Amino acid sequence: MIEIDSPRQDLNLKNSSANSPLVPFEVRSFRFQWPSDLLASLAFEMETLILGWYVLVETRSVVLLTVFGSLQYLGTLIAPMFGVVGDRFGRRPMLCSMRAFYASLALILMALGLTDLLTPYLVFAIALPMGLVRPSDLAIRWALIGDTMPHDLLMKAIGLSRINMDVARIAGALVGTSLFALLGIGYSYVIVASFYLASFGLTLGVSAAHVSRSEPATVAGTVPGNALLAAAASAWRDLKEGMAYVWNTPVLLAMMWLAFIANLTAYPLSIGLLPYVAREVYRIDAIGLGHIGAAFACGALAGSITMTFAGVAKNAPRVVLTSLLLWYAALAVFVQFETKIAGMVVLVFIGFFMSLSMVSMSVALLNYADERFRARVMGARMLAIYGLPVGMLAAGVLIASVGFSGTILLYCGVGATATIGVGWRWRESIRR
Repeated sequence: MIEIDSPRQDLNLKNSSANSPLVPFEVRSFRFQWPSDLLASLAFEMETLILGWYVLVETRSVVLLTVFGSLQYLGTLIAPMFGVVGDRFGRRPMLCSMRAFYASLALILMALGLTDLLTPYLVFAIALPMGLVRPSDLAIRWALIGDTMPHDLLMKAIGLSRINMDVARIAGALVGTSLFALLGIGYSYVIVASFYLASFGLTLGVSAAHVSRSEPATVAGTVPGNALLAAAASAWRDLKEGMAYVWNTPVLLAMMWLAFIANLTAYPLSIGLLPYVAREVYRIDAIGLGHIGAAFACGALAGSITMTFAGVAKNAPRVVLTSLLLWYAALAVFVQFETKIAGMVVLVFIGFFMSLSMVSMSVALLNYADERFRARVMGARMLAIYGLPVGMLAAGVLIASVGFSGTILLYCGVGATATIGVGWRWRESIRR
C-alpha cells in the first residue's frame, strides 16, 4: 500500500476569505507548484519562439517550420502512459523527472549555441525527445493540483495555474525574442536552462500525494523477467481501464472530442504559425514577433483572470462550447487584416476565447473524473493534442497551395461545424 501525504490538511479557510481568488495559496504544495509551473511555462514559451524563428530564418521554409512545431507534440501519443505512471508511482516524482530532462536538453542547446555548432537539423534532433515528454507536463501538473485542492477551490486553482501560463506567454514572447535578437541563441539559452533548473528545484517542494492503491504483493523468488512482464501487463491494464472510463463517461468523451477539434483546427494559427505571420504577412522581425505573441498572451491572461473570478464550474461544458465557437469567429476576422496593429487587436480576442475554452475544459475534466483516474483522464486529454501536429503539417501544405487566408478560413469552417456536431451529439449530458 502506498502511503499518502495529504497536503489538504494545511488549508484553513477560516483564516482567509473563501471568496478570494488567492485562497488556493493557503495550500503549501500550491505555493511551491505555482512558481515552479510559472518558470517551466516561461521556458517553454521562450523556446517555442526562439527555435521557431531560428528554423524559419535559417531554412526559409514554412513546411520545415510546421515540422518543427509538430515535433514538439509527438508525445501526445504516449501521454496516457505518463498518466498511468503518474497514477501508479506519484505525480511529483514524475514531474521532477520531466523537468530535470528539460533542463538537460536546454543545457545541450546552450552549449551548441555558444560554440556555434547549432544547425536547424540539430534543433530537430533535440526537439524530438523534448516533444515526447513536454506534452504530458500540463496533464501531470493539473492532476497534482486536483490532488491537493478541495473541489470548491478547483476552479480558482486551475484559473491561477492558467494565469501563470499566460503571464509566461507574455514574458516569453517579449523576453525570448528580444534576447535572441540582441544576444543570439546561445546566450538566450543560458536563461532558458536557468529557468528549467529553478523549476526543478521548486518542484521538489510540491506534495508527493497521490491516490492510495493496493499493489500486487512481491513473491520471494519471483523471476525478474516475469516480474517485469507482470508490471508491463498491469500498466497496460491501467491504461485500458482509463480509456474505457473516458469512453463510458459522456461529458468526458465530449470534452476529449472538443479538445481534439480545437488542436486540429484552431491552435495551428494561434501557436505554431505566428512566426510565419510575422515574417511573411506583416514583414516584421523577431522583436515584432514578440509583440504579436504578447498580444495573444494578454488576451489569454484576461480570459484566465475572468475564469478565476467567475467560478462557473457547474456550467463549464457549456462555456467550452460557446467560447470555442467565438474563437473560430475571431480567427476568421484575424485573417482579414495584413497590418501588425490590427492583427494584435484581434489576437487579444483570440487569446481571450482560447483561455475561456481551455480553462473551462480542464475544470470540467477534473470535476467529472474520479480521483483514481485523474492522471489517466488528463493524460488522455493530452492525447487530443495530437491534432495539433496533424493540423500544423496540413496547414504547411495548404498554405503553399491555397494561401494563408484560405487555409485558416477552411480550418475555421471545419472546426466550427465539428464543434456544433459534438455539442448536438452530447447535448443532454452537457446540459445536465
